[in-house]
Amino acid sequence: MIRSLQHVGIAVPDLEVGRAFYEAFGLEAIPQSNRLTLRCKGRAQDQVVLLEAPEKRLHHISFGTSAVELPVIKARLKKAGVALVKPPFEDGSDGIWFADPDGTLINLRVAESAPTVAGTPQSFNSPGHYARFAEVGCPPKSLTAVPRKLGHLIKFTTDVNRSIAFYTDILGMKLTDRSGDFVAFLRCGNGGDHHVLGLLKNDRPGLHHLSFEVGSIDELGVGAKQMVDAGYRHVWGLGRHIGGSNFFQYFRDPWNSMVEYYWDIDVIPDDAEWEPVDVPPQDIMFLWAPSPPPEDFGKNYEP
Repeated sequence: MIRSLQHVGIAVPDLEVGRAFYEAFGLEAIPQSNRLTLRCKGRAQDQVVLLEAPEKRLHHISFGTSAVELPVIKARLKKAGVALVKPPFEDGSDGIWFADPDGTLINLRVAESAPTVAGTPQSFNSPGHYARFAEVGCPPKSLTAVPRKLGHLIKFTTDVNRSIAFYTDILGMKLTDRSGDFVAFLRCGNGGDHHVLGLLKNDRPGLHHLSFEVGSIDELGVGAKQMVDAGYRHVWGLGRHIGGSNFFQYFRDPWNSMVEYYWDIDVIPDDAEWEPVDVPPQDIMFLWAPSPPPEDFGKNYEP
């Protein structure tokens, strides 16, 4: 089964433009021959890999599994007629490579999630529940948004039901919630965050957004300011999703995909009883935000 999201590969026409964007977002860049790797500060795991290409597109998704489960998934792929392919770059031989039903390249390797930098827990005062006394709750003005991990991605798919079947039946993920054939949220087979992969209906595949966990709701606010001050487009937020419950802020990257800061997502343990809901889009997308999402929020800008 898929046990972790390792990294996402994105082909872009200019690595340095990508570096500037993701460094402003709070990631650290590591040059590697003809590509650029980005990581969260203090976390020894690749999160985004930028590869140079004429046009921007979702290049690949890398997931982690166990040494025992990898051959099981290989057998399932073979039985389903899914061929393994050569790694797309010279040192990409970890694990196996294949394409999902939309043609998106998938890397499955024996790997675990690196520890997340936890930070200092915050205390909150609310009516009838006071946890902070004689202590200032507001963080210092020097606070910046520091992504702790790549939590999930949402990708476009031409067939939500077909993709659900592929990622659950063959790769061992679990359906968490959905909205008909419009969008579905999948979590890892061993539990964890509400979703690590979202599947959004479109007439062609591509990347909708990458989402990074930050340390507090304050970081959602200061993160928006640091991105706007750096000249990048704020898309939507502050708000709170229904599917996953996380607070959010969205920004456009230089090629019109999006990145999201999020905080406070639902977590579903492996042994939890969870019944997926199937509700209209308006009942899964957001509880509140200053405005509805912009008209092009669900647009696929990839060629």
